Amino acid sequence: MALKILIAGGGIGGLTTALACAKAGHDVQVFEQAPEITATGAGIQLSPNAMKVLKHLGLEDKILAKGFAPKAIETRMGRSGRAVFNIPLDDKSLGHWGAPYIHIHRAVLIDILKAAVENIAPGATQLGQSVSGYEHAETSVNLTLSNGKDHSGDILIGADGIHSAVRTQMLGPDEARFTGNVAWRAVVHKDLIEGELPSETACAWMGLGRHAVTYHLGSNEGDNDLINFVGVVERDDWQVESWKEKGDKTDLQTDYAGWHPIITELIEAIEPDDLYRWALFDRPPLCQWTQGRVALLGDSAHPMLPFLAQGAAMAIEDAYTLSEAISKPDQKIGDALQSYQSARYQRTSLVQSASRANMKIFHRRNALTQFATYGPMWLGGKLAPSIVRGRMDWIYGG
Repeated sequence: MALKILIAGGGIGGLTTALACAKAGHDVQVFEQAPEITATGAGIQLSPNAMKVLKHLGLEDKILAKGFAPKAIETRMGRSGRAVFNIPLDDKSLGHWGAPYIHIHRAVLIDILKAAVENIAPGATQLGQSVSGYEHAETSVNLTLSNGKDHSGDILIGADGIHSAVRTQMLGPDEARFTGNVAWRAVVHKDLIEGELPSETACAWMGLGRHAVTYHLGSNEGDNDLINFVGVVERDDWQVESWKEKGDKTDLQTDYAGWHPIITELIEAIEPDDLYRWALFDRPPLCQWTQGRVALLGDSAHPMLPFLAQGAAMAIEDAYTLSEAISKPDQKIGDALQSYQSARYQRTSLVQSASRANMKIFHRRNALTQFATYGPMWLGGKLAPSIVRGRMDWIYGG
């Protein structure tokens, strides 16, 4: 039976949900509060578990055409540049996991998703539409927008992010915990970098109380001229949780003073208007994602710290699982949504926990703990690379 699905949030999770549900024969409407899709948020990594879903939805070729395929996943020491481990993303690894590993600009992926949704459901995506609340009727759920307009549907999906209005109404005010970490993010055109470019890998650079991530990006034009930079620093003097907050380049340079020239020269090349920072807050797993005809998805249900690069991937997986759950015949909507939560809860909770653990692994505070942590990683990478690769099977093979 075709259902009318209302989706709060037009980000990656909301648009993937709309596409998956539309392909399953449902009527979808997406309400996004932003008046336009902007590039804030920069690059993302689409690991094989996410790419399997996107391939199933018919988007693999478009993503490969505008994305960048890294040669390896690697970890280096931030100051010396010494390699800790390297997992080649060759045919053996990708065959092992069953899909490619791709870097892409967040805005490019959203463009691809939005075009796919509009192709199958013209007019489904509505921008500048902020959600203010919902209420259940006997056989429907009614969504109210901030402009006073109401929409009625069979199901409401809250894919409206870490500050979810749907989650707040369902469960009450959020109790986020500041992690003591501030994240920097920027995209740089490689022609602006005077020194050595970062390698064509997904590279994490680890240091005392901080780390950085560098990787190349594909763009809307299909070229690979962009470098994504993310830096995370332990500090407690600034606690604004917003992806749109501009950062001061001088502060960033101070945070990474003395690091390897690849990092410092990349930072030097950042245009000040392209630099953002936000405080990282942690949230425990929610025990409830659903209420009657309403369900949470992606960051609304399980916001991820960025230490496993799985936030977008988990939302993409959620979307596919949800569409499957609500499309089974002869099933009550409340039961279908509960089935979706049950199918996703353990996996997303484990990824949340692993991301939280990586925060400590990346930021060893002294040389002794660095050696105790990274030494075995280096040795394992040299003696048994398949074991190092296998540590990601539970995520990438999902």
